[in-house]
Amino acid sequence: MKSLAKGTPIKVILLFAIPLYIGQLFQLFYSLIDTRIIGASLGEVSLAAVGATTSLIDMLVEFLNGIICGFGIIIATFFGADDERMMQKAVGGCIVLGIAATLMISLCSLLFLPQILRILHISEELMPQSISYSRIILAGLIAVTLYNICAAILRAIGDSYTPLLFLVISNLLNIFLDYTCIVQFQMGVAGAAYATVFSQALSAVLCFLYMRRKYPQLKIGREDFVPEQEVYKQLLPTGLSMGFMISFVTLGSLALQTCINTFGTNIIVAHTAARKATSLFLTPFFSLGSALSTYCGQNLGAEEYERIRRGMTDSIRLSLVWCVIVILIIFSISPFLIEGIIASTEEEIIKTAVLYLKINGVFYFLPAIICILRNSMQGFGDTKTPLISSFIELAGKIAIAYLLAPVIGYMGVIVSEPLVWVLMVIPLLIGMARNRVIRQAKKSQ
Repeated sequence: MKSLAKGTPIKVILLFAIPLYIGQLFQLFYSLIDTRIIGASLGEVSLAAVGATTSLIDMLVEFLNGIICGFGIIIATFFGADDERMMQKAVGGCIVLGIAATLMISLCSLLFLPQILRILHISEELMPQSISYSRIILAGLIAVTLYNICAAILRAIGDSYTPLLFLVISNLLNIFLDYTCIVQFQMGVAGAAYATVFSQALSAVLCFLYMRRKYPQLKIGREDFVPEQEVYKQLLPTGLSMGFMISFVTLGSLALQTCINTFGTNIIVAHTAARKATSLFLTPFFSLGSALSTYCGQNLGAEEYERIRRGMTDSIRLSLVWCVIVILIIFSISPFLIEGIIASTEEEIIKTAVLYLKINGVFYFLPAIICILRNSMQGFGDTKTPLISSFIELAGKIAIAYLLAPVIGYMGVIVSEPLVWVLMVIPLLIGMARNRVIRQAKKSQ
């Protein structure tokens, strides 16, 4: 266990964020290899079938992960306050609520999957493979949830390295199984789905066993699974706020994907590749944001308000440096990057993906600020403002998907995110200026 309420703020945040960043890089590394294996072995139709469902699956997974991360903030707050009994009750609540939410979402999604995919405008050519892939992933959602529960609990007590270890094992196994199932056993896109679920289940089991052995403080009894009003009143608002905050983001992407799916296979593949590259560039912001939610939670519990302000300020400065580096990369080697991601030399696909990256890249300083402010505010107890900001993203993307894109085509999708980012940052800046914790930090200077 490690307290994030001591030491130089930016150093503590970076040491905590680095494993998160490496873990997300491995996730992206797997995703890129998975994309390349599918594209090279099964062709662009299979790749489009998987890519067309990515936003749907991401929305569900990220909603559940957001809920669990929100629970982790409460666990971190009790840990920072050195209240072991309440921390154990929060751990029990995290497990119960996380599993219940996953089973409900998994079941509902499987029951209405064909109807959902039709709403997404997935073509009849892609539909059989999209259904095959999605059914397996959705049936196995419990595997990724169990891993995320273990990871959230460990991160709440300051251990971000152990989840990384088992995530790396999972991703390496996933790559091996991808190749085996798709290339050797000729299982098609279903093979990629089976490989994902099996590797996630293994990482969850290994992480749970290690956690039980390494941290006796986390061994909870039956009484900790019994709902306690005081704990659940904190878990549910924070968990749901974080879950909806993230799902609004992915739901907005889903609305855009619905529009993109009407533009044809080449545009779908180009957008899939561009989004993979975008995820690679934005990962440091996500890592810092995740680290700050735990950092702010622990420091809130310890009543270290000035440390919260300093940690946020230094993180924003560091993110702006990364933005400059990314812009240089995009305007120099992005065509080679796109070609490497999708294993295709189709000129239309590469040009479209590169255009997306160039227009979006110059505005990356906005998601950097948004990610840091949004997660920090969740960490020190503001569950409403981040939700408002995320809802603006959802509304903006839906409006663009149905109003702008039909008029100017895929260019409407490309410009949608910079436009929405500008609107999203406004309530965050206003909320930060009015926040009690930030005001308290200024008084203590």
